[in-house]
Amino acid sequence: MKHTRLILPLAAILLMCSATARAENNGGAYVVCVSNEKSGDITIIDGATAKVINTIPVGKRPRGIHASPDGSVVYVALSGTPISGPPPLDAAGNPILAKGKGKADDDDDDKNSDHSADGIGVVDLRAGKFLRKLPAGSDPEQFAVTADGKRIYASNEDVATASLMNVADGKVERIFPVKKEPEGVGLRPDGKFVYVTCETGGDIFVIDTSTYKVVSHLNVHPRPRSVAFLPDGTRAFIPSESVEELNLVDSVEHKLLKTIKLPPGSRPMGTAMAPDGKKLYVGTGRGGTVCVVDTASFSVVNTIKVGARPWGVAVSPDGKRLYVANGPSNDVSVVDLETEKELARIKAGEGPWGVVVVPK
Repeated sequence: MKHTRLILPLAAILLMCSATARAENNGGAYVVCVSNEKSGDITIIDGATAKVINTIPVGKRPRGIHASPDGSVVYVALSGTPISGPPPLDAAGNPILAKGKGKADDDDDDKNSDHSADGIGVVDLRAGKFLRKLPAGSDPEQFAVTADGKRIYASNEDVATASLMNVADGKVERIFPVKKEPEGVGLRPDGKFVYVTCETGGDIFVIDTSTYKVVSHLNVHPRPRSVAFLPDGTRAFIPSESVEELNLVDSVEHKLLKTIKLPPGSRPMGTAMAPDGKKLYVGTGRGGTVCVVDTASFSVVNTIKVGARPWGVAVSPDGKRLYVANGPSNDVSVVDLETEKELARIKAGEGPWGVVVVPK
């Protein structure tokens, strides 16, 4: 299958070159930032020593986490909606929906929600401190930062919308109605389209970032959790947690091409693309592993054992290490990507959820 190449804007190319130069000039030095959903903080790990160097309180229920383009700031999604435990599974391994609610038991219950805690937290990495909280609509879970760092697209899980926020003034500029339980948010590398995945019905919305119109609406099997693109933007990979599948999407035409079957017991959640785009890493949740997917053959080529219920995954800038947030065991797996073996586990906060790697 041939991939159609996209021409990236000059600004995007310069940003990528800048990030690469920073990593090379510092000998590949970076920090790993982990959002801890239950303890309400971020664990900062030095990539060179694999030691925790800071813990920064940020607010209630931190989940999605990303860095600004220049790496000076980390943003984290905060929510005052209470945490529930993972749902029970039926005989086929699918989540059992809560009676009368149309949603799984591990998802948000609005009762006793503190929406004043909702927003996008801003953390100054160099100073090592929390700066402020930006409004981002109700119950933000995952989000994407634009290449110029000026705006953030976020999913608003409890109100079936996505929102567009201006970082400078903190104002929500647009609200996009989607479907129940939006979660994953991914910007195509050229910044022209944003994908929003919705758990309950397996809906995927594609929004044109120039017109702010929904240009495509795809359906996959339930509980699509995240979005990862090839570096050239021609393909998107979106896991369906309920059915052990990874969906391959033509992200130029915005069409579902095929589904990739994952090993039995997989409950795919987080995804991370290798810098060269040759491999995709998929955390399997209750499967306790990371699947390695060859992006040329679209096949699973290895399975790496990590911690309990891995969620967020992130690759180091040099492509040598994978970091995996293991929620129930409160630690982060460090995986050597040459041997594809787990090297160590680093203690984090309580309930590690998301991971971002930031060059120094």
